[in-house]
Amino acid sequence: MSQKLAIIGFGTVGQGFVEILVRDSERLKAEYGVDFKVVAISDVAKGTLAHADGLNLTAVLESVETSGNFMEYPNTQGLVKGWDSVETILNSGADTVIEATFTNIIDGQPGIEHCRKALEAGKNVVTTNKGPIALALDELEGIAAARGVRILYEGTVMSGTPVLRLAATGLAGNQIQGIRGILNGTSNYILTRMEEGLTFTAALAEAQRWGYAEADPTNDVDGFDAQYKLLILARALFGSSLRREDILCTGIRAITSDDIARAREDGKRYKLVASLERDPSGLIGRVMPEAVALSDPLAGVAGAINALTYRCDLSGDVTIVGAGAGRLETGYALLIDCLNLYRGQI
Repeated sequence: MSQKLAIIGFGTVGQGFVEILVRDSERLKAEYGVDFKVVAISDVAKGTLAHADGLNLTAVLESVETSGNFMEYPNTQGLVKGWDSVETILNSGADTVIEATFTNIIDGQPGIEHCRKALEAGKNVVTTNKGPIALALDELEGIAAARGVRILYEGTVMSGTPVLRLAATGLAGNQIQGIRGILNGTSNYILTRMEEGLTFTAALAEAQRWGYAEADPTNDVDGFDAQYKLLILARALFGSSLRREDILCTGIRAITSDDIARAREDGKRYKLVASLERDPSGLIGRVMPEAVALSDPLAGVAGAINALTYRCDLSGDVTIVGAGAGRLETGYALLIDCLNLYRGQI
């Protein structure tokens, strides 16, 4: 069965997803019976391509590699160019809109509007954009329910590591009493390198050279990225609509080499720990540096890797470890959700 997709935002994540489709489309068709057909791609910098019969994804990638945009994509009969993102959502004929634009931590736009327009038009939404999910999920799920469609967002927390699906399926029957984890790979990489002898400044500069940290690393090192992910987890796991200001947030800028050394002497290791705990007064959220015991599963998670521990009443503690970012990893998160939309699964 053919599933028509429109991709809004064609940066690293969108390109990673398309690379997976180019490489694995025949296998996916054989194993799952689904033929994913990308009928439109719209990007604010690269332009828009749309074709009712589907785009040549190899040619799309080649054009971006050659010119940085869609100018080199061959003109064919029926090809449409020039739509903006909303026109692409409404006019492309897609069954599912993939929203992969940048995360805006202030007001969630334009991602919220993209998701809203798609759902109102009766289209499913799959997104890796934390803004719409952290700030407007109640509204968006209400629209989806009214229109008989769905919004899925596995990639918003730990990229292609299926933390949300684990809770919904693998841990079904448990009451999840709390979670704690490493939800930002950049800060974890910096703390790992500081333990190996670098200063904070030197470790941050190295993370920027490797592409783990942006030129402005505020969201990572000050804990805001992890804070947003906790908002999503609070809603997805506990049905709690926490606000950003409800979650205490302290980053790693104040951690010194002396702090790292003292923790080592005490048999501990610093991590930026994000947690949600049930409390008689409600759900308590925190992001803060913590010297964790070496026996803690989080202590062994090094470099730019993420991890999340579920504290469950029946199964006990369950920890999942995996990549929290990456081109193919986050592209894979989109694939997970597209497949489960097709299969009608959670």
